[in-house]
Amino acid sequence: MRHIGKWLRLVIVTGLCVLGGCAGPGPFGIFVDSTKDCAEMLLQRDIQTVAKTREQRFLGKVPDTTARCLGGKHAESLREGPWLGWPNYWAAGDATSLAPARLLADAKVIGPNAHGINGALYELELQRIELIKFNLFDNNKTYEAYVTGRNGEAGPALNTWPEMRFPQSHPDFKAVGGDQTQVCRGELIRFRTLTGTCNDIRNPLMGSTHQLFARNVEFNTTFPDLGLNETTKNRHGDRLGLLKPDPQIISRKLFTRAQSQPDRCRDGYGMPDGANEAECEYKKAPFFNVLAAFWVQFMTHDWFSHLEEGHNRPEWMAVGCATQLVENVELPLTGADAKKLGCRPDDKIDAAYIAEGTEPRSFAQGGKTYLTRAPKTTANHVTAWWDASQLYGYDEQSGQRVKRNPNDPAKLLLMPVREGEGEGDKLGYLPVFEADDPINPEWSGQEATAFPDNWSIGTSFYHNVFAREHNVFVDAFRKQAALTPDGDSGLRNPVNPDDVIRYRDVTPNELFEVARLVVAAEIAKIHTTEWTTQLLYNEPLNRGMNANWHGVFAKQEEVADALKEVVRRLDDTNDAKKANSLYAALAGGPGIFGLGNRVYDGVPLVGLIDPNKEDRWDLKNDDHINGGVNHFGSPFNFPEEFITVYRLHPLLPDLIEYREWNKEPNVIRHNVPVIETFRGKATEAMRQKGLANWALSMGRQRLGALTLQNHPQFLQNLKTPRLQSPTQQIDVAALDLIRDRERGVPRYNEFRRQYGLKQLTSFDDFVDTRLPQDSPARREQAQLVNTLREVYGQHPCDSSKKITEAQLNDDGSPVNDCLGHPNGSLIDNIEDVDTVVGWLAEFRRPHGFAISETQFVVFILNASRRLFSDRFFTSSFRPEFYSTLGVEWVMHNGPGPGMMEQGTPNGHEQQVSPMKRVLLRTMPELAGELQAVVNVFDPWARDRGAYYSLQWKARPGAEEDEAFANKK
Repeated sequence: MRHIGKWLRLVIVTGLCVLGGCAGPGPFGIFVDSTKDCAEMLLQRDIQTVAKTREQRFLGKVPDTTARCLGGKHAESLREGPWLGWPNYWAAGDATSLAPARLLADAKVIGPNAHGINGALYELELQRIELIKFNLFDNNKTYEAYVTGRNGEAGPALNTWPEMRFPQSHPDFKAVGGDQTQVCRGELIRFRTLTGTCNDIRNPLMGSTHQLFARNVEFNTTFPDLGLNETTKNRHGDRLGLLKPDPQIISRKLFTRAQSQPDRCRDGYGMPDGANEAECEYKKAPFFNVLAAFWVQFMTHDWFSHLEEGHNRPEWMAVGCATQLVENVELPLTGADAKKLGCRPDDKIDAAYIAEGTEPRSFAQGGKTYLTRAPKTTANHVTAWWDASQLYGYDEQSGQRVKRNPNDPAKLLLMPVREGEGEGDKLGYLPVFEADDPINPEWSGQEATAFPDNWSIGTSFYHNVFAREHNVFVDAFRKQAALTPDGDSGLRNPVNPDDVIRYRDVTPNELFEVARLVVAAEIAKIHTTEWTTQLLYNEPLNRGMNANWHGVFAKQEEVADALKEVVRRLDDTNDAKKANSLYAALAGGPGIFGLGNRVYDGVPLVGLIDPNKEDRWDLKNDDHINGGVNHFGSPFNFPEEFITVYRLHPLLPDLIEYREWNKEPNVIRHNVPVIETFRGKATEAMRQKGLANWALSMGRQRLGALTLQNHPQFLQNLKTPRLQSPTQQIDVAALDLIRDRERGVPRYNEFRRQYGLKQLTSFDDFVDTRLPQDSPARREQAQLVNTLREVYGQHPCDSSKKITEAQLNDDGSPVNDCLGHPNGSLIDNIEDVDTVVGWLAEFRRPHGFAISETQFVVFILNASRRLFSDRFFTSSFRPEFYSTLGVEWVMHNGPGPGMMEQGTPNGHEQQVSPMKRVLLRTMPELAGELQAVVNVFDPWARDRGAYYSLQWKARPGAEEDEAFANKK
């Protein structure tokens, strides 16, 4: 490994020359012309590097010279304030962000637009490396080893943990080695197991059902309302509690959607029979649709759940509507106040599960004291892997809810319930739960699937779509088997790894499990390369997310292949932290997906670009099976903070604009209340109206913007008969705040510091100062800032109180209670703002971001880790597990060679996206509607325009769509 750095530079240079020609090496691994600002930047060495300590982190800010080089004077002028700088670089926005013609004419090589995009990508990669270095905190008693190391090995280099072994009580304890070194082999590693065990063959329990959630923030910053240390007490005083500030007051003042005609919305419940007269106004995002909103719910059901079979603890607790601040003084809420606000003092909810609540042990290292875990922990009751567990199950009981076709056990059971409508209806719909199925009473009448809680028309839609996709893959495999019954399927059984498995030999159960692998990989690919690129709609993130999956060198296979092998061999280096940083950075070259799935042992580094090199990956070699994963010294599970940033309820409208594909798609026929499609009503609505009509309806409709005063009213007034309260209602928006507080999520400002973002110093920092002062949007933001001040209050500050260990002031001094204001002055309680409230208040966002920059930085870390850690997305993405057809299906987004999209959307030649092809296979009647659609999560009738336009403009053929006539 001593020569890897030199050789690696050669590979990168070679790859970049292939991409576009060479001149002189620049600061971001690109080749730049010597413009004045960029030359000055190089001379002054204004290039960011990975921080050595937490308080030295990058914070997303660059010096003046760098800003001018990468974005001109415009980027320099917007450096002030707490927000990230890269969104102001050349080409990081829409067409107005592109460099002017005079600068393009002066460019000697690739020009300012490339500077801006690559500069943004460099800074994003730097953030990811620092997040991996500073933000991994496992609750499963492994953290002490991460800090101190084990047996002379540095903590970040550890890749096995005794805490991740099977206990003696586990049924597979002996199969993996018992009391000896545990390694999963044989049938345990062949497919995804029901409970998520043996994904990492050397850490059998990792990511499996009932493992503890991790944290991304230091343990001593969690549960701030408990005031467990002096710094936390200095930061918040006595202002915090589970219901303090009152969550229902926050919901009603800061979350409620205002209605000009409340009688037409009726608290989000709309009008009887979905009458067109119903209207629930909401702030709309122009470049994201309702399919994208329900996709989030479909995903989170797979990744995490604090509930046990849809329930929390048996204890019931109040949820607020008790006090509010009046002129900065907390006073009891009167009955008249509650009625005016619309909150309910008698609401109750079941308390959250806590796995461990005893005081954690501490340890010392390097003169600093650490906690071994958070003061309280919680368990993930589903698997943490991207394994489509919401469809296939995550434990024995959920697995019993999955219906397989008795006539063909390779398939999921789908029923013919509609005739004569569309071709897709012939593929069928999921059956309904039966009386003896293991379900809660409230799930009766719903479609049978593994995760039936919080069921709606959106989850019904995606479960039916991917059940169809599962069966379509099975049919394609069977078709190939009929053509070549004695052909090699590519599959191998680790029990007998040398035996060829012919197509005719594949059993129905094996084919079912292969289809599960394929569907799970498709879902992961859709989320990474399609949903996220529309959520973060600009060029740097389009390139970044595709690089996460495919790699920068996707079209230069030899270079990508060589880089994969280099990344795999990084495990041999002795410097753990350096190796992890290199690993994270270099993975963008070949992409994370498929890392380690080829092995070139014995091939010298200089020979890796040889296209004729021999792949020596071997199913009998544990190092090859498991060799692509990297957990960066900390076992993988989702952190509580990741769950927080997925609280995206404002995305949902109160009403769905229902359309029909085989009549006039431009006509909205009904305004269907979302609440009328919950639980068993979803199944009824799906079968009556059909999958294709719901696809069209949700595909064309814009979702809600993630901002303040934009929560669905039906969720604030949700009727739930199981609740043991006089009202049998709950305010879900208020409940989001309570659950975060129960699980110890730090408040907004400290949350940002922990993730390496700059703190805010007052509520006024939320205002987008790029807007003209007299603009309606700027005035609305100022009003919302006043409401924040009214809800959270102010206090006289004390500059003697240090409030954080995570960050320093720009001059290197400790951050104190005054946040730069004069000692004793009355300052905003910005430190007390709930994290969800804070990121909804981020009015200034990067171009095309549906989410805030605070949410985004959490995604940077965790979106990468869930790929890095999963064997089936890295070294075990091979025909031995997926079959030859399965590998091709995932790589090409379906059967046959990849289909190319017409034209060059946003300047790119690209394959027809995976979700678009899934919809075309499962609802072929939508082919005409989808022809002009590039990204399924962009409103289907919107004209995408030139270069990442956010305009709400009709595409050709949709000019008469009622959604464009009403642009509110």
